[in-house]
Amino acid sequence: MTRLIVAAGGGGDAIAAAMLSSALYGDEDPAVIFTYAWDRLLIDPLPGPRGAGDFTGLSRLTPSVWAVTAETKPIPPAGSTLPRLAAELPHTFALLDPYKGAVGITRQLQELIDHLHPESIDLLDVGGDILARGDEPTLRSPLADALTLAAASQVSATIRLLVAGPGLDGELSADELCPVLGPVVHALTVSDTEPITPVLEWHPSEATAMLTATARGIRGTCKIRDASLPVPLTDDGPRVHEVDLGEAMIRNTLARAITGTRTLHAADAHSRRVCGFSEIDYERTKAVRLAEGPLRRRVSEAVLSRLDKFEAEERDSGVSHTTFRHLAEALNLNGKQCDALRRLLITSRPERYAVPLWSIRVR
Repeated sequence: MTRLIVAAGGGGDAIAAAMLSSALYGDEDPAVIFTYAWDRLLIDPLPGPRGAGDFTGLSRLTPSVWAVTAETKPIPPAGSTLPRLAAELPHTFALLDPYKGAVGITRQLQELIDHLHPESIDLLDVGGDILARGDEPTLRSPLADALTLAAASQVSATIRLLVAGPGLDGELSADELCPVLGPVVHALTVSDTEPITPVLEWHPSEATAMLTATARGIRGTCKIRDASLPVPLTDDGPRVHEVDLGEAMIRNTLARAITGTRTLHAADAHSRRVCGFSEIDYERTKAVRLAEGPLRRRVSEAVLSRLDKFEAEERDSGVSHTTFRHLAEALNLNGKQCDALRRLLITSRPERYAVPLWSIRVR
């Protein structure tokens, strides 16, 4: 019995898909997870998503869909977390390649469905920005979700849209999403998080880290990267809601606009028109800024004094937790240094490790 889960935004959505697969369907038949290779700049220094041509060692599933395996490697200087996910989790990770636009993703998804004959198909988004209209001032990354939503609306199969952890991506608030959310299909628990907790020891996902934290009972306010507003960690966090896919398409102006696109460039141009910005443009600008910025500091005990100052400022603003990704950004560290920072902090201050977040509360 095969289950197909589409990770709407890539990145941490793929890990959440693995967690939800076990929680909803059990561990006997690992799912096929269809996901982008889009890790943003902490892991991958190149702006935008990676396509099939950016990897070696892929395994063909259908004429236009490849699986990422433990032996797959990104072609430098590109980076990707997917090969390590494939090595550490039992699921099949099918690469969602967006470079032929929504039309290309629709073709890939239909091929997977025809090949797998899955028992169920879920489209999963952590946080809920897949329900964005496109004009929200806090919206930062609408394109990936809009592309998968557009494709899901075009295939000849029944697809269930699921939103886990409303508001946890820091883009749309839970209050904004509440009128659109359908019934709760599951509330994640501590035991549900166990299969993916080791992955979050190294993966930089923020929304899925907060989803996991709320399932583990952590409550408070979490600060995330890119100067986003603090995210409340509440009892709503572990809940997974079903949402009407047709209603989501009506609401998501960008998804409707890009349904007929045949290139990622064309879809991105619609994002500029509908949303007023392009997240790929933002990544390009940020990549240049990071490259031209000050020399990265060595991660050592000296970092702790700078961390103390950062934590004091965040506590004064009412923040109780932060992600390791945001810590790395605040301390001007890169992806490899983020791992070193995590190890240093957990070793030196283990009582502050609120798995998988970092507590800045003074105990």
